[in-house]
Amino acid sequence: MPSIQTALPPELADNVIRLYRECLRRAKYIGHQQHNTKLVVGMVRQQFRKHMHETDPEKIQKLKDDAARGLINHMLYEAEKMTGHKFAGSK
Repeated sequence: MPSIQTALPPELADNVIRLYRECLRRAKYIGHQQHNTKLVVGMVRQQFRKHMHETDPEKIQKLKDDAARGLINHMLYEAEKMTGHKFAGSK
């Protein structure tokens, strides 16, 4: 079984690895606040494992975009909670 670093072009593999690490960091943060770190981190790991053998660059890009969108949404949620101010596009 090839690893993600050998199966993908280097620049794409590096981006996926950075995204995975950031998702895990955010999951640990969320889990710590909600007192369910194992569950939240497990969910992130499960999603990445589910698609770890994907080789189609377009599908990989879509998965990366979805993960990045989730991170951004959570950061906006946290910022809104801290400031009490709703950002553009939020309901």
